[in-house]
Amino acid sequence: MRDFFLPFSAPTIGEEEIAEVVDTLRSGWLTTGPKVRRFEEQFAAYLGCRHAVAVNSCTAALHLALEAVGVCSGDEVITTPMTFAATGEVIHYLGARPVFVDIDPVTMNMDVALLDEAIQRCSRPKVILPVHMAGLACDMDAIMSLAETYGLRVIEDAAHTFPTLYNGRMIGTIGHVTCFSFYSTKTITTGEGGMAATDDDALAGRMRVMSLHGISKNAWTRYTASGSWYYEILAPGFKYNMTDLAASLGIAQLRKADEFHRRRQAIARRYTAAFARLPEFIETPADPPSGGVHSWHLYIIKLRLDRLTIDRDTFIEELRSAKIGTSVHFIPLHIHPYYREAWGYRPEDFPRAYATYRRVISLPLYPAMTDADVDSVIDEVVSICRKHGR
Repeated sequence: MRDFFLPFSAPTIGEEEIAEVVDTLRSGWLTTGPKVRRFEEQFAAYLGCRHAVAVNSCTAALHLALEAVGVCSGDEVITTPMTFAATGEVIHYLGARPVFVDIDPVTMNMDVALLDEAIQRCSRPKVILPVHMAGLACDMDAIMSLAETYGLRVIEDAAHTFPTLYNGRMIGTIGHVTCFSFYSTKTITTGEGGMAATDDDALAGRMRVMSLHGISKNAWTRYTASGSWYYEILAPGFKYNMTDLAASLGIAQLRKADEFHRRRQAIARRYTAAFARLPEFIETPADPPSGGVHSWHLYIIKLRLDRLTIDRDTFIEELRSAKIGTSVHFIPLHIHPYYREAWGYRPEDFPRAYATYRRVISLPLYPAMTDADVDSVIDEVVSICRKHGR
């Protein structure tokens, strides 16, 4: 038995982050300013895209991206039910309708074989919004091809996906806009924060303006020696700007992104090697195809419940009793009360997402985990499987 509780996730914060934040505090500039611009430039350079717009959450980035491509009331946005609340709610912000496509049960990503049919069922399709589940890229070639065929925009929910490669290309350089999360559990963090990446000058300009009340570009410079008090409101925008305090964390974390990623890969490899010896009880995550790299934001196992005498929830409770934290990604949107009541969805409408949800567990995975921590997780999972195997 462990002596202390191992959390499902924890940020990895060191002296470099603290020094960067202290530098900002001493600068006298706390809100959107030079550190935000620096973080944007460095993040865009890392991805290899033209523009990166820093905001206060991935939710904000998704909202801005959908607004920038012109989504409005009555439009339809095609996405997956296997995602967090934010992916669906930003569609509702604009009065549009979410159209769900069931998942591939192996990758847990949108099943592109079902996407064409879903588009054809729509009366006003506008956007395809794929979610790169756990850090494994969706089939972007197929998605971009269908988007071109039907004249649709692609907004990627890449909350889990930094850094991820698809066919040798960074996620963040493929869709029309790609939205990243820097929440405290993510692969790099600003506490709360997000980024919208794009190569489109017009979309970047629109998102930048709308992220701060619709005020004319570079509004933050009006408080600098080179700025002016005069500004114009170009559109009724939002209050989505990132602060320099948050960007300070991001700058330091970005320098460590490759190191963090290597550690995540190492932990994922150890999990997979251990659980591959229990194929009768556990299905391990899919590896990316050739030319792909998984970010390993999450390590999600799928239980083979027909071979166990307990259900997923009891399995989680046994891990909790052993002082190991877990999570479930995700409760599909279509089974939540709002979506049931607003759209009449039933669990069986997207059977793969529902069946997969009932057997998934996300295990602890973050750079600060020690080898002993990883051993503890493996040992307890194996023990529970042996104890409750049929």
